[in-house]
Amino acid sequence: MGPLVVLVVTLCSLTGVKHDMTVLEREAVFQTGAGSETSEVEARRGEVVCGYDFHNSPLDFTRFLSAYKTMGFQGTALGKAIEVAKKMRQWRDPDDPEVRCTIFLGYTSNMVSSGCRELIRYLVERKYVDVLVTTAGGVEEDFIKCLQPTHILSQPPKGDNSGDTLRSLGINRIGNLMIENANYCQFEDWLMPILDDVYKEQIDNQNTVMTPSKLIDRLGREIDDPRSIYYHASKNEIPVFSPALTDGSLGDMLYFHTFRCGEGDAESGITLDIVRDVRKLNSIAVKSKATGMIILGGGVVKHHICNANLMRNGADFAVFINTGQAFDGSDSGADPDEAVSWGKLKGESRGGQFVKVCCDATIAFPLLVAGAFCDRV
Repeated sequence: MGPLVVLVVTLCSLTGVKHDMTVLEREAVFQTGAGSETSEVEARRGEVVCGYDFHNSPLDFTRFLSAYKTMGFQGTALGKAIEVAKKMRQWRDPDDPEVRCTIFLGYTSNMVSSGCRELIRYLVERKYVDVLVTTAGGVEEDFIKCLQPTHILSQPPKGDNSGDTLRSLGINRIGNLMIENANYCQFEDWLMPILDDVYKEQIDNQNTVMTPSKLIDRLGREIDDPRSIYYHASKNEIPVFSPALTDGSLGDMLYFHTFRCGEGDAESGITLDIVRDVRKLNSIAVKSKATGMIILGGGVVKHHICNANLMRNGADFAVFINTGQAFDGSDSGADPDEAVSWGKLKGESRGGQFVKVCCDATIAFPLLVAGAFCDRV
């Protein structure tokens, strides 16, 4: 007897009302229905909810990841994300099996500040992704880590980690991470001579056009460090787009560099052509037979990838991992269903497969990579 039945029977008992309910009366109260209504219920039943059974010994990591599909809530969303990412990798053009799905990977700067940097580097080194889109911080933090490490911010036995205290110590906080001012000074010492060379090339040859993606490729070659994402991107000819390259320390350095070129004249300094980059990015999407989007975070990165796929009337696959909320417009580039309305993502009626995982990407992304891109699992 279900809880609602018990409630009705109890109420009848307390009020002295006869409670001999017929089948039809029960159906009227609880709307259990039959026939077509029952088939409607059946159509909505997915897999049975069940978590991983840790009685199995030793731990079977493949089955552990697979169990997320039936976990419920965001665990199920993560399980679906792994499946969608696998389909991106497995897609082949029916007419030419050599043609694969073009995978766009986008991420905000904090992903590179965190340990997700090593996962992104793995995907780039193995050529599992085809296009990168990130912010200025997502570029510079990678190079800075080649020069000096980023640390977890610890709480000292005596003292505080307030903004004022950290500022006085020359420490910049990113959540529970810390980057010292000295790291940025070292980055400036490494970067400025490269910018000098780029500027000289533009002065000597007026036909030399530098774009943000070309500059990032140049820096990837210059760093010459296999720990770097962009070292491998340059080596594997994977383009890296940063539509807001001036919004970060790199932009500060480009600003400072203008004062080394023509005494701070507003017309002096390196010229970067962003129009050529947006044409290049959009053209990659348009010319692809199928596209997939994996986007960590939101903002300009997310929208830039989605908008490029608008040019081809929508991506075929998408995995969004962020904690942005759509109700106030904070989920930049839209949640998947809203993106369908813009034509940035193909709807299910057109074969589109997509999911949003509402989770800290430092938790979800490693599991996604392990489940969809680590062939040894």
